[in-house]
This record gives sequence, structure tokens and C-alpha cells, in this order.
Amino acid sequence: MIRFRQLILLVILAAVAYAAETGLKLSKKFPVPGEGTWDYITYDATGGRLFVAHQTTVNVLDASSGKIVGEIPKTPGVHGIALVPEAGKGYISADGINSAIEFDLKTLKVVGHVPTGTKPDAIVYDEGSRRVLVSNGDSNDMTVIDPFANPNNARSVGPIALGGAPEYIAGDGKGTVWVNLEDKNETLMVDPKAMAVKKRFKLAGCDEPSSMAMDRETRRLFIGCGNKKLLVLNADSGAVVTTFPIGEHVDATSFDPAKKLAYTSTGDGKLFVVHEDSADKFTLVDTIATQRGAKTHALDAAGGRIFLPTAEGVPSTATGPPSAKRGMYKPGPFVVLVVGK
Repeated sequence: MIRFRQLILLVILAAVAYAAETGLKLSKKFPVPGEGTWDYITYDATGGRLFVAHQTTVNVLDASSGKIVGEIPKTPGVHGIALVPEAGKGYISADGINSAIEFDLKTLKVVGHVPTGTKPDAIVYDEGSRRVLVSNGDSNDMTVIDPFANPNNARSVGPIALGGAPEYIAGDGKGTVWVNLEDKNETLMVDPKAMAVKKRFKLAGCDEPSSMAMDRETRRLFIGCGNKKLLVLNADSGAVVTTFPIGEHVDATSFDPAKKLAYTSTGDGKLFVVHEDSADKFTLVDTIATQRGAKTHALDAAGGRIFLPTAEGVPSTATGPPSAKRGMYKPGPFVVLVVGK
């Protein structure tokens, strides 16, 4: 019994020590002109820029200074931004026009529109399949785009029927991706090249799975659930490895492979940090206060920074932008929070 208690004490002390070592805190705020709703934010590691979804515009910020360096207007109902550096292009999911808007990464000029399904939401570039993937929440499918189809125009390869409302997507870098079905409490394994669903995993104890990130080395998925849980899943078998309590309205998870840290942001103003001790052992090492409404984030792993969009004055009853589902209110000035050391 004494040895067992000593072991537990050592584990607790190690977790506390690691939390102290992270030293992460809310360190800056970048003011962003304009009002309205917000959703995903994307970090451009090559250009040191932030692409921020802002209702009908994508604001482009210098990630170090917060200075506005450009914008992409006329993006109605913008949700997310995917960058394809190899093609020199970016793509914006815009549910107001059910399209992925293609733009030039250097000039930020819009160069085309690719039709999607209904209510395009999460959008990612999967380098394993060399495809841009769009989750269409109301048509229950995934639009697959080939950004290398020809020099001037992206080509829609076609939709993959998923049988439920898709949310975020993560890939292993080898051509396989996983996507959450928010209304079915499932995660699907998908082959974008074969345009096929390979496996379906029921997520026991996880309601409304939303965010997702992957450790490609250990093949573990980190899935944020609407019932205030972070679930760690074996990506190949679908077995639940462990779960952690998190906050309300989770909408983004990222993973730093060098530090073995998973970051999960929730709209009640918290950023949870989980350390992967091994493929089957995980420790919650930090919970950082951010700001209400900061439900999504982008990770700059090399710089040790996390960027979170929100607005000032989000009421205590809200966890994100105003909506019929979560309550209507008038948001204050728009900001991007910076968490770092």
C-alpha cells in the first residue's frame, strides 16, 4: 500500500511539474477591425500569417505583430481556410454560397469557386492524398478537390457520401483521413483517393464529436466531444484509450508532435493541454484561461504559440458567436488572442 501511494504521489508531482514547465498563458490580443461572427483560424507557417474567418471576410494578419496585412472579401458564411503551399493556393469554405473559394496565396486574389455540398464547414488540405477536403454539414458528404488538376482552376473530384453530418478532419499523411460525424457520434476512416469510407467507429460516451487532431507516430486521435470530454482513440481499431474532462463547446484540437502535446479549446474560455506520455498513457498537464467565445484555435508549434479568435464582451451565457442554437447577442470588438510564454 505504501509503495502504491508513493507511486501515485510521484505521478501527481510529475504532472504538476510538467504543467509548471509549459508556462503558457494569455499573453497578447490582436484587435481586428469589423464586427460579426467567427469560426476557424489557420496559421500559415511558411508566410508567418494568420487567416481568420470573420463572417463575410477572411482577415489576414501578421502572426508576430497582429498587423492586418490583407483581406479576402466576399466570403459569405466563411467557416474555414485550407492552405496548399505546393500549389500556391488557398481555399475558403463559404456556406452562404455553398462553395470553396479558391485564392492565390501570394496576392490573396480570388481565382475561382468550386461547388461543394450544402453548408460547407471544416476544410483541410490532406498532404497524404494531395486533396482539399470539405465537410458539408447539411448534405452529409465530403467534397474532394484536386488543387493540382490544372494550373488555373481547381477541379472537384466529387463527393463522398458519409451518412451523417461531418465535422473536423485529420489525416495520417499517408493518404487516409478520419472525419467526425457530429449527429451519429461516429468517426469514419476515409480514403480520399478511392473516394470510399473504409471503417466506421462508434464513439462510446462521446456526444456530438467535433474537433480532432492526430499523432501520426502512435496513430492516436484526439477527439473533442460536445458532452465535455476529450477522447483519445486508436485510429486503426477504434478502441477508446482514455478520456479527459474538458469545457463547454469544444471546436478545435491540435497536436504538437515534437512536444507530444494536444491542445483543445472550448468556448467557455479554456485551453486544455494533454501530454502523451506513451501510446497508451496520457496526462492533463495544464488548463489555461483564455476568453469566452474562443472555441477554435491554430497552433504555431515552432513558435510555441496558440491563436484563438473571439470577440470582447461575449456574455457568460454564450460560448461562441451569436446563433439561434446558442443564443443571440451583439458581440463586441473582434480580437485574436495569443497564448504563449
